[in-house]
Amino acid sequence: MYERSVLPNGLRVLSSTMPHTRSVSVGIFVGAGSRYEDDAHAGASHFLEHMLFKGTEKRPKPEMISGAIESVGGVLNASTDREVTLFYARVARDHFPIALDVLSDMVLHPLFAPDEVERERGVIMEEISMIYDQPDAIADMLIDEALWPEQAMGRDVAGTKETVGALSGQALADYHARQYVPGNIVVSVAGNVEHDEVVASVAERMGGWSGGPPLDWEAVRPAPAGVHVNLGNKRTDQAHLCLAMDGVSIVAPDRYAVDLMNTVLGEGMTSRLFMEVRERRGLAYEVHSSSSHYRDCGALVIGCGVDTAKVDEAVEAILGELGKMREGVPEEELARAVEFSVGRLYLRMEDTRAVMGWIGGQELLRGTVRTPDEVVEEVRAVTLRQVTDAARRYLAPGSFKLAVVGPYRSEARFRKLLAVA
Repeated sequence: MYERSVLPNGLRVLSSTMPHTRSVSVGIFVGAGSRYEDDAHAGASHFLEHMLFKGTEKRPKPEMISGAIESVGGVLNASTDREVTLFYARVARDHFPIALDVLSDMVLHPLFAPDEVERERGVIMEEISMIYDQPDAIADMLIDEALWPEQAMGRDVAGTKETVGALSGQALADYHARQYVPGNIVVSVAGNVEHDEVVASVAERMGGWSGGPPLDWEAVRPAPAGVHVNLGNKRTDQAHLCLAMDGVSIVAPDRYAVDLMNTVLGEGMTSRLFMEVRERRGLAYEVHSSSSHYRDCGALVIGCGVDTAKVDEAVEAILGELGKMREGVPEEELARAVEFSVGRLYLRMEDTRAVMGWIGGQELLRGTVRTPDEVVEEVRAVTLRQVTDAARRYLAPGSFKLAVVGPYRSEARFRKLLAVA
């Protein structure tokens, strides 16, 4: 599935050879994100991600960076979340050296030109404004705050206009020097390329790089016990709601039981929530649940948009399905969830970008990589009892978190709904 090497400077290099493909995906994973930031520097990781596209010593203009990839038909992008910043490119096999050269140049040699810092600050301000114009995005932020109040896990990754406005170019450069160091980075490559070529190419471009210890991430602090409602008052035709519960970390022994429980509950058009909320009641165009995992915590989140006059019915319908989950799952329903999960995993592994993300993300966050076959073996080993136990433990009433965005001013009606769950 993959090979792994460590350069003398501590940089980890992983690759997966996929000889049947004509593309190569290259990713540079950095241990940087909102969990590494204090309150005053909220949004620094995301701001820094933007700045690495704005010019390097070798490519001083932004169009020289994007143009190097787009001129060969490739794709260049990046993302920042709570625990990882990822820069990636996907190109035709013959252009692998170009992709690696551009990405390594971006990561090692950003310029932080003052005019570009100010220009990109304005772009990020608009990005934050855009979030507050989208009711579903506001609901996502409010549910994070309810799950992890007054800490890095519960903050928006982009920060606030106040913190972004206060971040100087020097502060970004200092954060880059501290966090972008070999021991805090993984280079991951997937496609029609051999591991020896990958290692040699990375060593040529990044082998002479050095750096000290990075900042550590902030451990999660549990939210206060009991139900919690976060309300976003906004004049809308549709109410957007998120109902959440605590989940499990990426290394929790019952992770796959929780994931299969979530699949039964809200993944796909045959899931319980889709059948009840959309097909039987016609309350929402889309309803879904997701199970997310982080280093030391996780979350189960259900989301949908409904008519503002029917929000109570929607919450009651969702709570009803959670109650049914706690009663147990029939064997045939669990079997379908297993095959759904296995099938989706194997379909993803046909794509070089997905494989690159699979091996690089695990290496950075876990320090080890499990193959798809190893994961499938664990998924297939999950029992009905384990799924039922997970439902009774994580879907238990009394600790639900609810975020609602719509023309509502009082939390009392929603607290009352949760109290009788």
